Amino acid sequence: MLAALEKRYGPKGFRVLGFPCNDFANEEPGDLPEIAAFCRREYGATYQLFDKVHCVGREIHPIYHWLTTQPLKPGKVEWNFAKFLIGRDGTLVGRWAPATDPDSRLIRNAIDQALKEAAPRD
Repeated sequence: MLAALEKRYGPKGFRVLGFPCNDFANEEPGDLPEIAAFCRREYGATYQLFDKVHCVGREIHPIYHWLTTQPLKPGKVEWNFAKFLIGRDGTLVGRWAPATDPDSRLIRNAIDQALKEAAPRD
């Protein structure tokens, strides 16, 4: 479903970035090629995947430290597939729990709004 969002909004500049982690019940034990193959097979992922990072704990990656300390919705990442929307200006404009469907109206509306606000004005 994340791939479908990128396909739908990609022409407007939207990108999905995947940061695999193995912090939750050892769900991502493989290396990046294994994870990428799994994501393509199971989720149709065509978006950019990065090397595994830690999103909780002492070794938390700086991006997750930043994401989880923003005033919009601070707090640790609950599980894999937490979703964050960052505007073109670098601000956090949305955060959703892992169980939130990427194709939910809530997420699509937030993306539409972020793209609208980032659009060049005449």
